[in-house]
Amino acid sequence: MDEIRVQTDDFSVADEYEACGAAAGLDCGAIATFIGLVRHADGDSKVEGLHLEHYPGMTEASIKNIIEDARNRWSLQHVRVVHRIGTLPAGSQIVLVVVASSHRPDAFAACEFIMDFLKTEAVFWKKEIRSDGELWIRSTSGDYERRDGWDDGVSSVGE
Repeated sequence: MDEIRVQTDDFSVADEYEACGAAAGLDCGAIATFIGLVRHADGDSKVEGLHLEHYPGMTEASIKNIIEDARNRWSLQHVRVVHRIGTLPAGSQIVLVVVASSHRPDAFAACEFIMDFLKTEAVFWKKEIRSDGELWIRSTSGDYERRDGWDDGVSSVGE
């Protein structure tokens, strides 16, 4: 069974990696990870932090749907998504995606796919805390282009 957690506490990449490998079992041949961090700058503005809100239950359901879509595309043994909420200072870990599969291509592709869809489809509200004020942020056109690039079965990386 996959694991989805939305939490205020930080996470240990090592602990989540180990738990993913254990859940994946002996047929696991690859584990791919992605860790998202709060950037220190956005354009000319210094980012001091990020405030994330969610709708309990709805957020987890949206992430579950993303994982199910990935499972329909690739052969996966286990997926873990940990996403933080609350106010996080610059440099903090925001999100972790860990994907286990028998083969490297499936693990890499599914990890990237899940992250691309988290950016546009997961139910979160994000506000940057900047040196020049606060700003609610949305997914960018680039985020949507990356997501839409999967319609052809491949990522839009490098396009």
